[in-house]
Amino acid sequence: MPNRIQTLENGLIVSCQPVTGGPMDSAPIVVAFALAALAGGAQGLRIESAAYVRAVRAATDAPIIGLVKRDLDNSPVRITPWIEDVDALAAAGADVIAYDATQRERPVPTAALIERIRATGKLAMADCSIVADARQALDEGADMVGSTLSGYTDGPEPTEPDLELIGAMRALTPYVVAEGCIRLPRHAGEALNAGARLVVVGSAITRPEHVTSWFRADMDGAVGVRP
Repeated sequence: MPNRIQTLENGLIVSCQPVTGGPMDSAPIVVAFALAALAGGAQGLRIESAAYVRAVRAATDAPIIGLVKRDLDNSPVRITPWIEDVDALAAAGADVIAYDATQRERPVPTAALIERIRATGKLAMADCSIVADARQALDEGADMVGSTLSGYTDGPEPTEPDLELIGAMRALTPYVVAEGCIRLPRHAGEALNAGARLVVVGSAITRPEHVTSWFRADMDGAVGVRP
């Protein structure tokens, strides 16, 4: 039987990941964000940390993509780098476990992470930066691929979704997740037209600090009307 998230088409997934240490970084607020997103039409959630996955799972049976973020001394990989993270997310109630699928130095090989994810009965989502990441992930058994890390492995941080990568991944699998820089409603539509099956929106919905800074930056760069 397919996992319920695999049956979604044109699905909206809201990432409820507060700024670490910010005023929204608490379980009750993450749960509130998640329930508000579902009330607005989201069909699934992307939640960071086993503790927050457990809290959200207790409040809803909606599909959850779970992940753990770590800052490691010996690797640039941050998303679900350890086998222990997979086990914790599975026990907490995630339906899908996301991991960094980039081809960088890491503490655990990607194939081993996928093997453990599948052993827990969950789906594996490969967070990719380039199409080669997606190709390798699918060869290793990943169930879905995402554009999550496009532009985040080097160079300046992007401000637009990578539609080209989404289209290239769609040529490999129908299970493509658009994620990263989906800041406007039109970006979500463009991602679907490029070939995405699911679209993840995060900061634009659940990080008011970021959205406020976007408005502030545009206003600071504008020439205001003077009397």
